[in-house]
Amino acid sequence: MGTPELAKTILAALIERTNIIAVVTQPDKPAGRGHKLKSPPVKLLARLRDIPVYQPRKLRDPQFISVFESADMIIVAAYGRILPPSILNAPPLGCINIHASLLPKYRGAAPIQRAIINGETETGITVMRMDEGLDTGDVILKKPIPILSSDTYGTLYDKLARLGIEAIFETLDLFEKNAVTYQRQDDSISSYASMILPDTAIINWSKSSKNIVNLIRGLNPDPVARTGNFKIWAAESISVQLSQSHKHIVPGEILDIQTRGIVVRSGELSGESSGESETDAVLITELQAKGGKRMSAQDYLRGHSLNAGSCIQNL
Repeated sequence: MGTPELAKTILAALIERTNIIAVVTQPDKPAGRGHKLKSPPVKLLARLRDIPVYQPRKLRDPQFISVFESADMIIVAAYGRILPPSILNAPPLGCINIHASLLPKYRGAAPIQRAIINGETETGITVMRMDEGLDTGDVILKKPIPILSSDTYGTLYDKLARLGIEAIFETLDLFEKNAVTYQRQDDSISSYASMILPDTAIINWSKSSKNIVNLIRGLNPDPVARTGNFKIWAAESISVQLSQSHKHIVPGEILDIQTRGIVVRSGELSGESSGESETDAVLITELQAKGGKRMSAQDYLRGHSLNAGSCIQNL
């Protein structure tokens, strides 16, 4: 049971290792300007491999639940819906979930994005036996991985998909050896990774440059952070010296146009000395104007004029 690319990657590996009798995924959804129905990645792979595909709108339908009667185990990876007891209890070996965080941290819909946005330096894969709660089941194993300062949602997503394959194979080995153990999660240290909503992507320039850069990394390549008429694909946190006469400059105001990109003031003053302030700033190195293509800030500036003193969210 799974829906996005991460689940597809894991399914592709499982097909080579075990007998997948059926795939369950979300219903096709309208996408793009034409709103044509688009199939989930998991469905496309299953069709290629002649595996039966189910896309139920109601999970409690008795006819649908009968699909699981011949299953030994249900493996779940980013399916996107909470399973009822009738499904959780259907297979003798239970429902085994591959979750992209080190539980109990980042339960919920967007664990990869939220880990980057919140400035975490480590995440990983947790394999657990599912219960009726939201990612609250007993843990079978965890596999940690560092979050690099260069990681984006896209790069970390790919790493965790590969790590998820390792983790589920190790889990299957434990089941085959009858060596599975279960550890209860500590609810007192849990955290929730809330869904990424449209407003999540709007940059608040009054925040620190590190927070803003983490947001940009955590939303690249989807849905991409934005400000005014720009999507911001990549940026760096820097410090800039301001003279006393420039202290009126507000967060979101362009401080400078450099060879590498556009310097925008963010919200924190780093320190003050001798009548000058060292201010927090974001160096935008890759962007996309409304209706345009993704490009380096250097390339954009060759064809467009931006001036210091302008507020980028107003452009």
